[in-house]
Amino acid sequence: MQDRLDMQGKVVIVTGGAKGVGAGISRSFLEAGASVAIVGRTPPVELPACGANAASFWQADVRDYEQLSACTDAIVARYGRIDVLVNNAGGAPATDAATASPRFSESIIRLNLLAPLNFSQLANRVMQQQESGGTIINIASVSAIRPSPGTAAYGAAKAGLVNLCTSLAVEWAPRVRVVAVISGLVVTEQAHLHYGDEAGIAAVGRTIPLGRMAVPADIGNVCLFLASPLASYISGSAITVHGGGEAPAFLAASNAD
Repeated sequence: MQDRLDMQGKVVIVTGGAKGVGAGISRSFLEAGASVAIVGRTPPVELPACGANAASFWQADVRDYEQLSACTDAIVARYGRIDVLVNNAGGAPATDAATASPRFSESIIRLNLLAPLNFSQLANRVMQQQESGGTIINIASVSAIRPSPGTAAYGAAKAGLVNLCTSLAVEWAPRVRVVAVISGLVVTEQAHLHYGDEAGIAAVGRTIPLGRMAVPADIGNVCLFLASPLASYISGSAITVHGGGEAPAFLAASNAD
């Protein structure tokens, strides 16, 4: 079983893979022996590593198609292949949908939906030429499947990303598998901006059936599984990783016995 999670000789691209959830994804693949190429706009202070196996960094704004194309060519020139693409980069600041500018909304959709589509196209061209094909993993969010007040454009973009994987999985089969990971709430280095101090993070965790928020490794390990031969028959699917979800609000409000 462990051999089937061995990624020795595999080349994995992770967008936004140097921090937060992305770093957890990068580390999971590094621990499995993969060569990990992190694509991002700003060079990180420190790259994820596992012993002597460290990720490489490739600078590109994922929203810029020309930069993505050049970056893809450079990675293939160095490694000779692309086995896995993880479209992880994304996010959005809280904004009232009633007053958000069209430019703001467009920028959120460009980052969270169009950028993954563009990078997927570029990776697919390489993977289709490989006998072993490849796997594309899109990191979505529970905002895609529940209301997303304060981040409406983000939720809509992530919902589009989930649907996108179902279409690409049909178009690009059988050589390329495309899947989505619907991530729940995750504790990262920026968790305090969303949930407050440690007490606030713990309180939020208690609202989740499994009793805690996810850590980046929880998402990374699912990505490793999905990229492995163990998931060779999974494509066009969305895997929800949210600890059981959120208890319905009416349960706390009800006074029924």
